[in-house]
Amino acid sequence: MRLVENIPHHTFSISLFDWNGKYILKIEHGLAEQVYKFNKDWVSGLEDVKKILTEEFLLENLKRFNAMHESVKSTLNQ
Repeated sequence: MRLVENIPHHTFSISLFDWNGKYILKIEHGLAEQVYKFNKDWVSGLEDVKKILTEEFLLENLKRFNAMHESVKSTLNQ
């Protein structure tokens, strides 16, 4: 897997990879990560993948990260 680009963001660590005919978008926050895979046939290039990083999309990711953190926290507290 080849790192293509790190995308600066104030809340997340965002990385784009090229691997096995796919672009992989990895978003990290705290100890959790979310990964999206795009077949190269689905997009015309990396710019198409980067267009997904709208404020709305990233806000949805933040909500999922918060839910993930709460899930781990509640499981560990049992």
